[in-house]
Amino acid sequence: MFDPQGQAVTGALHALGHDQVEEVRVGKQLRVQLRAADPDQARQAVQRMCRELLANPVLEEYRVTVHEAPDDGRASA
Repeated sequence: MFDPQGQAVTGALHALGHDQVEEVRVGKQLRVQLRAADPDQARQAVQRMCRELLANPVLEEYRVTVHEAPDDGRASA
């Protein structure tokens, strides 16, 4: 996928002397906080949300990670 913002950042870092930088990708991050019985259920729910609305599979890749809330029964993905 063509990433003009990432290319601009890469060029700027090179101009600042950071020649070791090979590539920069600029993207977006979504945090979804939801109630789920367990981490697997939370992951499945968010993956479905991505397929239905949150991600454009033609232009975007996505990864779902689940972090359990400490003690309130919620999970973030």
